[in-house]
Amino acid sequence: MKTLRDAAIGTVVKVVKLHGEGALKRRIMDMGITKGVEIRVRKLAPLGDPMELTVRGYELSLRKADAAMIEIA
Repeated sequence: MKTLRDAAIGTVVKVVKLHGEGALKRRIMDMGITKGVEIRVRKLAPLGDPMELTVRGYELSLRKADAAMIEIA
């Protein structure tokens, strides 16, 4: 299973499934990350966490712990 945490800088990936439960999964979905959406990995912070992403036309920073719950293709 490949997750968003493993995606390389500059790649565009597609969300296959969201893992996790309850409030955490709801928070990820509220950010616009849902099944089928395309995400572009823009860059990583100097220490590697968080990741900067482009989702649905806007920039988003996401912790790698949260990115590990997003399965991609």
